[in-house]
Amino acid sequence: MAILPTEPEFEQAYNELATTLENSTLFQKHPEYRTALKVSAIPERVIQFRVVWEDDAGNLQVNRGYRVQFNSALGPYKGGLRLHPSVNLSILKFLGFEQIFKNALTGLSMGGGKGGADFDPKGKSDGEIRRFCTSFMRELGKHIGADTDVPAGDIGVGGREIGYLFGAYRKDRNKFEGVLTGKGLSWGGSLIRPEATGYGLVYYVDLMLQHMGKGGFAGKRVAISGSGNVAQYAALKCIELGATVVSLSDSTGALVLDGAEDSFTPEDISAIMSLKEKRKAITEFSGNGKHRYIAGARPWVYVGKVDIALPCATENEVSKEEAEVLVRNGCYVVAEGSNMGCTQEAIDLFEAERQTKGSSAIWYAPGKAANCGGVAVSGLEMAQNSQRLRWTREVVDERLKDIMKDAFEAGLKSAAEYVETKEGELPSLVAGSNIAGFIKVAEAMHDQGDWW
Repeated sequence: MAILPTEPEFEQAYNELATTLENSTLFQKHPEYRTALKVSAIPERVIQFRVVWEDDAGNLQVNRGYRVQFNSALGPYKGGLRLHPSVNLSILKFLGFEQIFKNALTGLSMGGGKGGADFDPKGKSDGEIRRFCTSFMRELGKHIGADTDVPAGDIGVGGREIGYLFGAYRKDRNKFEGVLTGKGLSWGGSLIRPEATGYGLVYYVDLMLQHMGKGGFAGKRVAISGSGNVAQYAALKCIELGATVVSLSDSTGALVLDGAEDSFTPEDISAIMSLKEKRKAITEFSGNGKHRYIAGARPWVYVGKVDIALPCATENEVSKEEAEVLVRNGCYVVAEGSNMGCTQEAIDLFEAERQTKGSSAIWYAPGKAANCGGVAVSGLEMAQNSQRLRWTREVVDERLKDIMKDAFEAGLKSAAEYVETKEGELPSLVAGSNIAGFIKVAEAMHDQGDWW
């Protein structure tokens, strides 16, 4: 009932959550939660609007803009804005639905939402992007606010776009408030915010490794997809902790290291950051001869033996066939830096391996838990804005670590309580995280009369 036949991404996200709830003992112990799931699957509000702007040649252009305000039971709607030609209502509903439970796992007062437009910033001038952002915010600004809905960046929306959007809101609404996160440091931004998703992902995986008895990152081989913000800072943190990073990628293809001892270096990552700031592809990364470029490919089947795989690009970027290769090559941790980075078939494979191979199995962590560090520091930015303060880098980083630990332990606790696990079997982080986030949201909705 909550899903339209033209919404495949949302259907996938909904089914992934609903299936894990059904396969646990949650509904047996609390059958009333079925009603909560039914209610929470429908957004509180969907806003769609046209965005009319002028290109550099003086021609009128028009795009579709959206904001899905999915659930506000835990706080103001919170979630990114995506600018990409693929943006449609199904993708934004899937992202917003995931965001509800991801935000719940942070323990902060944030609801879930998502938005964006089918505008492509690639190849556009600064002036064109500024004019688009001004027009986009002219409509979006009617529906957001520091205590109502606080968007952030996502694919296609970086510091430049956040600046243009915030400036348009400030001038149009005559308010300087924490209405967006990811802001510049001199006008309300937070330290560690650019790094937060990538750093948080690595902190989460470190907790997984410790729980498995495999130590930390030192000496581990790590495959990473993507080369944007999440991948960049995940790679830098892995390298800092002593790991060997063997791959990065973008929409044009993958960069893979051939030598068993070779690793991307901080200098390599810095060079790739510079390319991405200029909206250039990794094909222009020269490197030092260690890197093999594979056009049109994702890295998973080319990286050889790896210990850890971190999908950090986009949704459904690890297929069942690629998952099988990772398993054969000895990978024992897969954690999503992207949202819904693995297909359902890949997740099913990882979960089957976890259930049959005991402590030697591959362990999968879903994005709503493993990549919640980004929105967590967005929440910390909101707190700093409310106090008109800026915390130190060390304070924000420590709070990020604590939040990732709480999210990890919440998943373990809920899995132990509601998921049948054999002796020696690793707990299901996907089921545990889904249940922990869902219960928190469902209880808040019940207390506020959204279901009874």
